[in-house]
Amino acid sequence: MVVGATSVVRMPETAGRSTAGAQTLARGLAALREVAASEGGLTVQELAERLDVHRTIAYRMIATLVEAALVSRGEDGRYRGAVGLLELRAAGYEAFKHAAEPVLRDLANELGATASLLVPEQDEAIALLVVSPQAARYHIAFSAGSRHPLDRGAAGHALRAALPQVGPEPDVVSTARAVGYAMTFGEVEPGAWGIAAPVHWGAGERIACVNVITYREDVARDSIESVLACARRIEAAVAVQH
Repeated sequence: MVVGATSVVRMPETAGRSTAGAQTLARGLAALREVAASEGGLTVQELAERLDVHRTIAYRMIATLVEAALVSRGEDGRYRGAVGLLELRAAGYEAFKHAAEPVLRDLANELGATASLLVPEQDEAIALLVVSPQAARYHIAFSAGSRHPLDRGAAGHALRAALPQVGPEPDVVSTARAVGYAMTFGEVEPGAWGIAAPVHWGAGERIACVNVITYREDVARDSIESVLACARRIEAAVAVQH
């Protein structure tokens, strides 16, 4: 007869490691976000203060990020985003492009005009995806990766209108902010009309724009509702992926 026997439940040894691993990953991601969002970079001490961790822990996290080429240390001793972030950004865009391409293709074929998806990068608008109409005999062609200043063209104005207003802005941007789209003539391609509508994605934190470019004014003016509808369809398609 056993008196006072006690049942002991032992947790798997991996449970503790999993919890610790998740915490380490969360801290590392938080550190990466802080460094990437800082305009002038961060020192280890500044990072430790922002994350409310000991300086030693902050140093270990930053060292891991440096090894992964996600951040780099400047001559001033401050850490900033490195080239590895570009690879992560490109990977993030792939899912976005995959969701947007069939919707953009429908728009190009409907209008018989080139349709594209552009994103802002610093002070430029960059073509992430370009789709040409299948049946049109004549259309304006350009390639993904093409770029132009953010203060020029329908795409640039639409992207700026999707961002929070900071100080005075051109009338064309204010108008785009009010009506939901921008239309221009000859600002990027001489003799060409452009119409663009912003797209919000990534929980609304990222922006892009649907852009149509054509030499025909009637096509541009008649495409407003189609461009706006395309932007909403892309937002819905991206939301389904998440």
